[in-house]
Amino acid sequence: MPAKRSQQNVGASRTSISPSNRKGILYVVAVSLGHPDDVTLRAVRTLRDVDLIASEDPKITQALLMYHGIQTTVTSYGPRNLKEKAAVLVQRLRQGIDVALVSDCGSPLVADPGSFLVAAAHAHDIPVVPIPGPSAIITALTAAGFSCDSFYFFGHLPSASARTIQSLIDSIKRRGPTVAFCTGTVVPHILKAISPRCSVAVAYDMTKPNERIIRGTVGEVLERLSPAGGGDVTIVFGEKTGTDSNAQGVRRSQSLSSRRINTR
Repeated sequence: MPAKRSQQNVGASRTSISPSNRKGILYVVAVSLGHPDDVTLRAVRTLRDVDLIASEDPKITQALLMYHGIQTTVTSYGPRNLKEKAAVLVQRLRQGIDVALVSDCGSPLVADPGSFLVAAAHAHDIPVVPIPGPSAIITALTAAGFSCDSFYFFGHLPSASARTIQSLIDSIKRRGPTVAFCTGTVVPHILKAISPRCSVAVAYDMTKPNERIIRGTVGEVLERLSPAGGGDVTIVFGEKTGTDSNAQGVRRSQSLSSRRINTR
């Protein structure tokens, strides 16, 4: 059996399978968020040892591989034609090829199209081995400083539409922080629709040279936002005081005031 395919946690299961009929292994590998040194030693070894890397963004993955001196072949996976691409990769896995699935950054399957391939691998009894590592969600939570015994991941905020805002407000009312991804240009529009008293941390380009984390109330953070406001952003909403939108907050305040007047 080739040395490159030996992994400690699955070696025992391979000893009884001959090289001619063994199935490949799908490694779900977390990569760095921005700084290439943040990828784990196990992830580097896995990316070097597998036969093929399936990447959400091959260009970004190639840059990471070049930094670590890895020459493994990279193929595109996502965001289009996922069914066809997954079918091809599953066929390769059934032929004994080991494949690493990576996202453009962080952990695969989180706001990422990798679930289709992983589900297909399980459906064909192909071993799936997670290689844990960086996650934008956990990184932002640890930097935000909010109590996070539990938290809710909202996903990606594509826009500041009324429907998106209302769904976000409903999520913020849950127990524990709410985490969401978005682009820098959307951040001001999102925050302006949330009560200025709500606590929030906005993390720009985490682990990159221009990383910036702003924490405070929504009103305070809005005053400190950069005019340019580009880059990848992870938002963490903390305390649930004042989670209504501004308009809802005004209406509620007016209602409470009239109620106090009537009961005096």
